[in-house]
Amino acid sequence: MTKTITFNELRRIKDSLPDGSMHRIADELGLRVETVRNYFGGQNYKDGRSCGIHIEPGPDGGLVVLDDMTIFERAMEILNEKEAPTAPEA
Repeated sequence: MTKTITFNELRRIKDSLPDGSMHRIADELGLRVETVRNYFGGQNYKDGRSCGIHIEPGPDGGLVVLDDMTIFERAMEILNEKEAPTAPEA
């Protein structure tokens, strides 16, 4: 399944992630951290790899087609953890 969002929306998601999330996602998925950063618009292909995104020029930073949703879904799970209220301890 693919997803199309704007580049600026993808960057907002990245910027909303808690500190250390790029390393956490990389560790959990067995990727280099630079590959995860490239997914969110980075361009370090010396240390990281391309990871299933295509960017087309346009308004709001252009359109991004995400061919592989794995990193995106993990990022959204981390954001949901951040927003979920913690249960009070008994």
